[in-house]
Amino acid sequence: MNFFEHQDRARQNTQKLIGLFSLSIAVMIVAIYIATLFLFRMAPHIWWHSGLFLCVAGITIIAIALGSLYKIAYLREGGSVIAQELGGRLLLPETADEQGKQLLNIVEEMAIASGIPVPEVYLLDRETSINAFAAGFTPTDAVIGVTRGSLQHLNRDELQGVIGHEFSHILNGDMRLNLRLVGLLHGILFIYLTGELLLRLRAGSREDKGLPLWAFGLALMAIGGIGLLCGRLIKAAVSRQREFLADASAVQFTRNPNGLTGVLEKLQKMDSRLIAPGREAASHMFFGNALNPYLWDSMFCTHPPLAERIRRLGGVNVSNLPPMPSRHRTGSQESLAMGFAGGNAMSQQVVNQVGTVAPEHFAHAQALLSQLPESLRLRVREQESAMGIVFALALNTENLEVQKRQIDWLRQVQPTELVEKTLELSSEISQLDPSIRLPLVDLTVPALRQNSAKECQRLCKCVHGLVKASGNLSLWDFVLQLILWHRLQPCINPTSAITVEFTTIEQIWSDSILILSALARVGHSKPDAIAYAFRSGVFRLPKAGEQEKPDTPVCCNFSDLKKSIERVQLASPKLKQAIIDACAHTVLVDNKVTPKEADLLRAIAMTLDCPIPPFLNPQRGVFKQKQSSPKVS
Repeated sequence: MNFFEHQDRARQNTQKLIGLFSLSIAVMIVAIYIATLFLFRMAPHIWWHSGLFLCVAGITIIAIALGSLYKIAYLREGGSVIAQELGGRLLLPETADEQGKQLLNIVEEMAIASGIPVPEVYLLDRETSINAFAAGFTPTDAVIGVTRGSLQHLNRDELQGVIGHEFSHILNGDMRLNLRLVGLLHGILFIYLTGELLLRLRAGSREDKGLPLWAFGLALMAIGGIGLLCGRLIKAAVSRQREFLADASAVQFTRNPNGLTGVLEKLQKMDSRLIAPGREAASHMFFGNALNPYLWDSMFCTHPPLAERIRRLGGVNVSNLPPMPSRHRTGSQESLAMGFAGGNAMSQQVVNQVGTVAPEHFAHAQALLSQLPESLRLRVREQESAMGIVFALALNTENLEVQKRQIDWLRQVQPTELVEKTLELSSEISQLDPSIRLPLVDLTVPALRQNSAKECQRLCKCVHGLVKASGNLSLWDFVLQLILWHRLQPCINPTSAITVEFTTIEQIWSDSILILSALARVGHSKPDAIAYAFRSGVFRLPKAGEQEKPDTPVCCNFSDLKKSIERVQLASPKLKQAIIDACAHTVLVDNKVTPKEADLLRAIAMTLDCPIPPFLNPQRGVFKQKQSSPKVS
């Protein structure tokens, strides 16, 4: 099952969730109706009163709906809300201890390997148990929470296994489902809270006539308890199998089953339970069971038994995992270095690698980070330096006249200190291989998101201004602006949500044609080769035989391309899969991929929230051969 199938399965599970939720509401309506009969002391032989039943059903549904809608609206800002409710503290590099820095390093490695922005990391300082969670609506706004006990009791391999497990939840669409589960089940919990409120009102009243209110409040709490059990059943039904999948994915990511097995064995002897008040609502999000044991544990527990998880991991033989792909180079252009064997197989493997982390990508990310200069590695985590890095990436390093014009413009809108830092960073970044530019952007994202929404918008406008000052919009300039704007959207507009508006190719046919046209022109220079690559991609689209197809790529500019990508972003997961497949086929029809093709293809996939791993090129190091590069002042 690939990334897109997981997204569709998540949508199907949402429908299953709504069905179970509706059944729970029906059970609670009947229970409240029976309690109401006793409250109003109806005659024992009158068990059915249609007017009363409709009244009870209406009030119950409204109460649950209001409770759920309130929570859903509250959670619109994403996973950070859950982390803060659980007592999490945003882990910043400048305040992190050695254990915290190790955690940040592991998260960065996994993010670069999987092609998603580096998630914010929250540390649950008060939790001494071993546990972790991932929360958010999309990979772009994901956060990871880790308990203090995990840092204290796990070694690096074990912590890496836990983070790999949580990244699986990010990539497989589990987070969105989990947040919806929190929102919906809050409405059921609202019944319990209402009963508790009635009891408090009765406790503050001295009137004996309050006894029925007291009895009704107690009944609501009891019914709310039934709802609580229903909620746990729903969470168990939705999350258990996904925990097995996350365990298996973590082993695939790290190629080290012993790391994750070691964590689970420690949980058998230690503890994964939390003390935070919000643990009940978020229990299904955690790596291990966050709640106290209760009756019929096997029925209501949100996680599979530890012994079963260990048994399944014990059956994984690393030597039986798919071998690492061979890598080769053809002519002056680089192959994808992922073991692709031409034509359809190549584009299909690109699709299959979306939303996954192969061991060679993880190793590549580790090597990349280890070879970055220490000064640059530290600066990506500082707010001001991260801004300087982004500005430096927008500077023209090939034409000093153009770069001077850009710097003159930057001096008009930014402090002198930041401009000087940008120049210094530009000199350092110019020594790096161009393939590191996209990972470098993602490494700056956590620091940049510490700015306010207005400051993030201003940052994007400044990058646009630098590009405009150059007088010529290059492909890299377009990719940089596209990725930066998309990565900062959770900060700029935290309540925005991507919804599915297009489910058929006819609705976005012209947009697909335009995107394939851009990719064909980027990868080839000869008209015949451009037309052949374009047609090869078009015929990979669904129902291509039924649509009007141009023989040659359509004319387009970067503005039109951006609009088309934004429209395709609203397509269903399976439709996105078909478009990514067509894009990959356009690029790989000649069995080669240039750096420009790689940048544009990855930028398109990332903007569609389809995380794609980096294209590997083992024959090139992180650093270019050093050249003299005079600084512009």
